[in-house]
Amino acid sequence: MKKAHLIALGMLSGLLLALSWPHRGFPLLLFIAFIPFLFVDDYLIKKKDEFSRWSSFLITYPGFFVFNGLTVYWIWNSTLSGGIGALFLNSFFMTTAFSLYHLTRRSLYTHKHGNFLLLFFWLGFEYFHLDWDLTFPWLNLGNGFATWHKWVQWYEYTGALGGTFWILLINLLIYKVGLEVKAIKGFNKISIASSIGILLLIIIPVMISYRIYNQYEEKEDPAKIVIAQPNLDPYSEQYGLAPRIVINRITDLVGPIMEQDIDFIVCPESANQENMFERQLEQYLSIRMLRSFMKDYPKTSMVIGASTFKVVTGRDTLNNAARKFTRSNGHYFAFNAAMCIDQQEGIQLYHKSKLTPGVEKMPSWRILAPLERFAIDLGGTIGTLATDDMRSNFVGMDETKVGTVICYESIYGEFVSRFVRNGAELIFIITNDGWWGDTPGYKQHFITAKLRAIETRRSIARSANTGISAFINQKGDVIQQTNYWEKDVIKGTINKNSELTFYTKNGDYIARISSFIAVIFMLLAISMRLMKRKTLR
Repeated sequence: MKKAHLIALGMLSGLLLALSWPHRGFPLLLFIAFIPFLFVDDYLIKKKDEFSRWSSFLITYPGFFVFNGLTVYWIWNSTLSGGIGALFLNSFFMTTAFSLYHLTRRSLYTHKHGNFLLLFFWLGFEYFHLDWDLTFPWLNLGNGFATWHKWVQWYEYTGALGGTFWILLINLLIYKVGLEVKAIKGFNKISIASSIGILLLIIIPVMISYRIYNQYEEKEDPAKIVIAQPNLDPYSEQYGLAPRIVINRITDLVGPIMEQDIDFIVCPESANQENMFERQLEQYLSIRMLRSFMKDYPKTSMVIGASTFKVVTGRDTLNNAARKFTRSNGHYFAFNAAMCIDQQEGIQLYHKSKLTPGVEKMPSWRILAPLERFAIDLGGTIGTLATDDMRSNFVGMDETKVGTVICYESIYGEFVSRFVRNGAELIFIITNDGWWGDTPGYKQHFITAKLRAIETRRSIARSANTGISAFINQKGDVIQQTNYWEKDVIKGTINKNSELTFYTKNGDYIARISSFIAVIFMLLAISMRLMKRKTLR
């Protein structure tokens, strides 16, 4: 088989993955999407005398490029250079993970064995991709069921990475049965039984999921919430209008539907763009305006996104997020923040901690430090931001604890669960999805919130500057939502919950175990390689 044919097979895998992806994809394709990749891997090992150890990378890279290009091309809408960078880099990372699997299998097994290693290497990759400087878990396989959330109610036990395990397992089993059928040129009793077993491995989890969905009942513990969607164009309005105009737009929007028994008003990320140092918050005009508005609603708390700053003191540690004042030797930190304002003294703050690579965070490695000046400018404060170490919750006037997740953070299941472990009874998501225009980007971001609701069994109130804003219940159902790119406000009641799911308690345990196993096999492969070299000498 020619190298071009192998590349084409890899690209077929990329196409199948893209066609399965939310928001309009057909998720059942996920169960066969990796099969062409598996065939390529087998062929390279079978013909390893004809192909170098690194052929896998060169041959599979175009397939992963197709997957990334067809699913996250919308990043280009905000910045061409950022979109191209994300596309090439994420394709590179996926290909690297697959190549490590290939190299390990090539050292330890023949072409007929060892495919199961893909489970551990790919889950290890997705887990690693959740927590490093260039994190981008948008395309983690388990997210592919976000549109069909009734199929994966068992994510409350495994998280979305459990979905990745399910997908890869089915791919491996179908591939193995296919090889058996090809070898005997037809079906026998064993292959028929295996096919039935695979079908049951798809159907039974779905049946269990529907059973969980139908039997799950939310406990009545209502919170009444107003969500604002001011629809500020991030390219022409949000960062150019005077802060008082933006605050007036928000208060004029929510004012007509306010009631005395409203528990929370939720406003989007970066809605308050007055540059504020945190030690003097009460002095700023926008804060005084919000305080004045909130005086009429003594039982209500407002959660709103803002850009804030903090002067570095002797108690702070200088790091790559510290910025130098232009006219003095001092330093300061910049934050993408959420603030909670009500009748209580002081303002509660949370700082975004999962930062968007290339926009809010550049790699901390010294070799890449010069890239800081190329940080993608999406308005507001650009360059590396400072973060919080803890997932601290806001406490409302009635003592309700709320975890406020800012934009990109809502992609991270275990990260969001830490708010819940710290006592959050509700989850708020505040975001600004207008950078990508009317593309699948904002739709993909919106529907992943369903998975966070299932994993934690927490109701979600989502405020997006340009849409989609929504209320989502504890089963992942969208019970009310706005249209995209329309100024709007919605009011609704969602239930609080204080019980912890198995996933919330244990996090991504499946991926941690898989990572450990992958490392063990990789070390074995290295040892075998060294022993063979020594023997040859």
